[in-house]
Amino acid sequence: MKITGVETVVVNAFIRNWVFVKVTTDQPGLWGWGEATLEWKTRAVTGCVEDLAPFVVGEDPFRIEHIASRMARFSFWKLGAIGMSAASGIEQALWDIKGKSLGVPVWQLLGGQVRDEVRVYTHPLRGNLKQTADGHDISAFCDDIQRTVEMGYSAVKMGLVPYSGFDAPISSVRHVAKLAEAVRERVGDDVDLMTDMHGRPENLATAKAYIDAIAPISPLFVEEPLQPGNVRLLAQLQSQVDCPLAAGERLFHPEEFADLAEHGAVAFVQPDLAHCMGFSGGRRIAAIAAARNIGICPHNPMGPVASAVALHFDVATPSFVIQEECVGLAPWYEEICSQYPVELANGAWKIPHAPGLGIEIDESIAAKHPFKQEEILAMEAVLPDGTVANW
Repeated sequence: MKITGVETVVVNAFIRNWVFVKVTTDQPGLWGWGEATLEWKTRAVTGCVEDLAPFVVGEDPFRIEHIASRMARFSFWKLGAIGMSAASGIEQALWDIKGKSLGVPVWQLLGGQVRDEVRVYTHPLRGNLKQTADGHDISAFCDDIQRTVEMGYSAVKMGLVPYSGFDAPISSVRHVAKLAEAVRERVGDDVDLMTDMHGRPENLATAKAYIDAIAPISPLFVEEPLQPGNVRLLAQLQSQVDCPLAAGERLFHPEEFADLAEHGAVAFVQPDLAHCMGFSGGRRIAAIAAARNIGICPHNPMGPVASAVALHFDVATPSFVIQEECVGLAPWYEEICSQYPVELANGAWKIPHAPGLGIEIDESIAAKHPFKQEEILAMEAVLPDGTVANW
């Protein structure tokens, strides 16, 4: 069997364009799907998929590690966010092909089932940003979290911390404390709460001030309290706060996660299989984390193929803790799929049994939602004095 082509299918989802990767073979009707979505980099990623195709076409799709090495090493320049996303989409599709060809779900190829369900968390209103309230209206914000729990979730991740910088005004910190406490009172102690800081604080003191305000509600984790890149500072912060920290969505290579682990900088790592060389990279990262007793909570606020990929990874990963999903991003999240393996029950995904990833994109329906310039929320990230902040 040989790979005959690598294609992309782009579907607009408002703040993102989902980039699906289709790898075709010389066996009629046999192809695989992956996802290489990267915020506000759609044209770059689709172009990079084309650039990587010569390293892939003509190869045996079963030689997944070999092809991953070809994409990484023949590129000469170390692959960054764009290159790793493109390569990840291709790599995922190879597992889909292999599973379909052998007639088994991908999780069987990863060592087999280690759990009976995959616990998930979502965002307010499942990520429907067009309807969610911001944190200024505490009552409306709590209403959204309560409605989300009523949709069948036992864990929700929120944005509690405002655009920051180098200081944390007392009034802002106190508001965050009130907001966090109000949410906890509304949903009770049986719902896990998390917050994503998006690396908004520029220094340890600012990050610590906000985390200390949130700590009383006992969050499962506080995500990205600092920008990625300064592991020593993150480890220092972890030693000074009473909340577990999590990071990793903007890291791409195993050595970056090894650095987090060696410094004891986080309690949880959050690799995104659409950016870290898919299953191949994710498995290496999981092994590194497990060796240091660090749990793995994969990042995934993207499209349906990425969710299918995450599901199979989680089924077979012993150190897995909880999975992110964001199915409210667009009304056509599942409509573009002729087959969709992800089924939610009691706050968890059920184990899939269809061969491969179990997902198929209906390209005729997908074509009804073509590429559009995304709504770039990051351009809202401005401090009161006009300084550009971290989104």
